[in-house]
Amino acid sequence: MSTEQRRILVIGIGAGDPDHLTLGAVKAMRRADVFFIVGKGPDKASLTDLRHRMVEEHAEGPYRVVEVEDPSRERRSMDRGEYTMAVQDWRDRRGEMFERLMREEMTEGETGAFLVWGDPSLYDSTLGILADIEARGSIRPHVEVVPGITSVSTLAARHRIPLNQVGRPVHITPARRLSDVAQNDDGDIVVMLDAHESFTQVDGDDVWIYWGAYLGTPDELLVAGPVREVSEQIRQVRAEARERHGWIMDTYLLRNVGTSQPDPTG
Repeated sequence: MSTEQRRILVIGIGAGDPDHLTLGAVKAMRRADVFFIVGKGPDKASLTDLRHRMVEEHAEGPYRVVEVEDPSRERRSMDRGEYTMAVQDWRDRRGEMFERLMREEMTEGETGAFLVWGDPSLYDSTLGILADIEARGSIRPHVEVVPGITSVSTLAARHRIPLNQVGRPVHITPARRLSDVAQNDDGDIVVMLDAHESFTQVDGDDVWIYWGAYLGTPDELLVAGPVREVSEQIRQVRAEARERHGWIMDTYLLRNVGTSQPDPTG
């Protein structure tokens, strides 16, 4: 069986602010013949709409846009083993969809593009899925990656803080691993994907939280302060925002400030 080749651009488009689209991303978009836009249902239609607006503003024709719905994924609370299996199942089904798109929606010599929130290197499955497709062997994607501005970078910019303190590390973790990391880390901790408000379990009078949601969008929300003092405020803001939008994407930094008293706005 012959192997089909496809040129694929994986383009980081930032966390939500259209102005965070880099010049490199714009140049890459102008090379694409077909854009694959993966939607996540009506609740997150604004995310899909933003991708469409970026394509309309920056792509140069002729080009095509192919929109598909992301496969569903189990979201209930699970232990680590169950979670890993659920994610792998979702990735497998997403990979089958990506492979079909490349086979059916691209012709020889064309370039396809996936527009990825933030940066493709940070908690995004696209590069791993494309590697799985190449390993299967029927299609060989020739992948070019264009980095983007992450929600982590945007969080630090909005709070006007560096991500690290002098000589100390920064650990980036999903919330499900926060308790493990916090027990064994002497630096600052960036937490992503916190569906269960794990910050409410953080101990220590000197721990500050710099929290943000919908970063880079007109709906952006920011809270900062000692975690014990502002946890309830963040919980209330999260609940109201989820009720209003139907979804929430938030990121935060936890920092042990010792005896210093930083400005809550950074």
